Amino acid sequence: MAILTGTRLGQYEILSTLGAGGIVEVYRAHDTKLGRDVAIKILPQAFISDPERVARFQREARTHAALNHPNIGGTYGLKEAHGATALVLELVEGPTFADRIAEGPIPIDDALAIAR
Repeated sequence: MAILTGTRLGQYEILSTLGAGGIVEVYRAHDTKLGRDVAIKILPQAFISDPERVARFQREARTHAALNHPNIGGTYGLKEAHGATALVLELVEGPTFADRIAEGPIPIDDALAIAR
């Protein structure tokens, strides 16, 4: 399934692509029922027919949902739509760690705070 701006996954309307990794794609979406933006993580089309990858994604969703920490974004749910499974997450704004590293060396005190 091609995820394009304007695509609807239930109550979520895709606004833009945030990134892609080894086995997932992440999108910014708007929750039309609650009026907030969220992050939606899905398996790409190439992986939705692979039971092992789907099981791994579902394990990740359960593990993420079990975490409760101020430095970890919340899990809002797991949505099935258009033959795909989507993990709906809190959208956390701000620079990425990669952005921070690109600025230059991180002072040791800052690095230790991040590691903790």
